[in-house]
Amino acid sequence: MEWRNDLKTRQASHNTDAVSRDDHISWLAKSLNNHNRRIYIAEDNNIPVGTVRSDFDENDSYWELSWTTAPQFRGQKVAQRMVAELVQDLNSKVKAEIKTDNIGSIKVANKVGLQLDYEKDGILFYKNPL
Repeated sequence: MEWRNDLKTRQASHNTDAVSRDDHISWLAKSLNNHNRRIYIAEDNNIPVGTVRSDFDENDSYWELSWTTAPQFRGQKVAQRMVAELVQDLNSKVKAEIKTDNIGSIKVANKVGLQLDYEKDGILFYKNPL
């Protein structure tokens, strides 16, 4: 929850509101019971450094990715490594929605081989070329 409420994380999120502990616990419980959602926690020397969430969109058979890096590990290519590994492991169609001012995530998407599909209302829509 601390990472989710970090100012930079909130600015990059579709929902920029701070999240209460109760709301976060409720979201997590629903997420863990959602068969189309997977949540991964990246660690470095047993220290959590980031997360990647993948949601399977049954309408177009894509895994939609969302990621965040722990504030103290930003700028260390954590997101690039964890997203690249997940894209490789999924070996499937992948997409991501990134705000146009989220330069860090745009760089991650480009580095892991996602390609800009289109832009709408300040959101960049990326897909892999599978």
